[in-house]
Amino acid sequence: MKIHEFQAKKILAEFGVPVPRGAVARKIEEIERLAEEVSSGGKVVVKAQVHAGGRGKAGGVKVAQNASEALQVGARLLGKPLVTHQTGPEGKVVHQLLLEEVLPIKREFYLSLLLDRERACPLVLASAEGGVEIEQLAARSPEKIGRWHINPLLGPMPYQARQLAAFWGLDKKAAAEVQRLLQALYQAFWQKDATLVEINPLVLTEDGRLIALDAKMNFDDNALFRQPQVAELRDPSEEHPLEVKAASYDLSYIRLDGNIGCMVNGAGLAMATMDIILLCGGRPANFLDVGGGTDAKRVAAAFEILLAQPGVKAVLVNIFGGIVRCDTIAEGIVTAARNMKVEVPLVVRLQGTLVDKGREILAASGLPITSAEGMEEAARKAVELAGGGK
Repeated sequence: MKIHEFQAKKILAEFGVPVPRGAVARKIEEIERLAEEVSSGGKVVVKAQVHAGGRGKAGGVKVAQNASEALQVGARLLGKPLVTHQTGPEGKVVHQLLLEEVLPIKREFYLSLLLDRERACPLVLASAEGGVEIEQLAARSPEKIGRWHINPLLGPMPYQARQLAAFWGLDKKAAAEVQRLLQALYQAFWQKDATLVEINPLVLTEDGRLIALDAKMNFDDNALFRQPQVAELRDPSEEHPLEVKAASYDLSYIRLDGNIGCMVNGAGLAMATMDIILLCGGRPANFLDVGGGTDAKRVAAAFEILLAQPGVKAVLVNIFGGIVRCDTIAEGIVTAARNMKVEVPLVVRLQGTLVDKGREILAASGLPITSAEGMEEAARKAVELAGGGK
């Protein structure tokens, strides 16, 4: 789950991470007053709040000379779509603006904490070049990126903070500030079940303060049940309506750009299904895991989501009946296909508990359902029926 910059900064500030003085405007009438408050009559930064990177290059981050100019800038952003390289051509509508004080910046850095799944521990990534896209920097100059793995039982060690300060070329006095900052970031990361905390840029001001000029936080969806305050920060307007609907039925759904809709139970089987579609020359249109304990209602919801996605030319259902029985799934498929009048080819592969009964239900339905026994057979039939994946 993603949250807005101003929300991430509020969380980080609670853990002791220094952030600029700021306020959030949701109405045009609020902009000038709030800009005056945060800037004390000076310059103010106007930042569009959307879940996308590249806001600065797209005109979503502007420095206004005063509150009056901030109003002009904000009026051009609020309620309008902002198009960045991450939003797609349709852009995302700006519903909120973050207004912040302008700081006297001496240097800029990049700092992030993320989950290294291969090493099963948190990883600190840092660069002396702030405000850059870390992926491009890693490809162009990997030696400019520092990496420190954190023992989850111990947290960041003082020597790692000193190494980080030295990596940035900071003096011993600043090293103590780096240690406090790293500890605060780690506590926010760990206690809030985050998968990413990114500060880009982290700035060193002229008076020697380290301040998070920007902030990004992502969270583990599977841990939201124990993070109710974080879950409340979710902004459905920033998510695709189909993804919001999938979440309401507890379906794991991610849109892709292919033309073969996939409905599978189990994340591993879903990934394998997508792989074999690609191997057979097709392109999956989505990742959709209906879960191990699914029922007819969730199957119907999954079909509705698949068929509402533009560009789907065929649907592949790949179910292994373990916890859930194949006859239950078959009944759900038949009911959903009849109620929604599925007009694209439907390929179904069932294996597991009561698979023969499930196949009988599909065969007796009278619906144009193509059955398959193996995964490769199912994938090849779906690719063929979708027109070769083109």
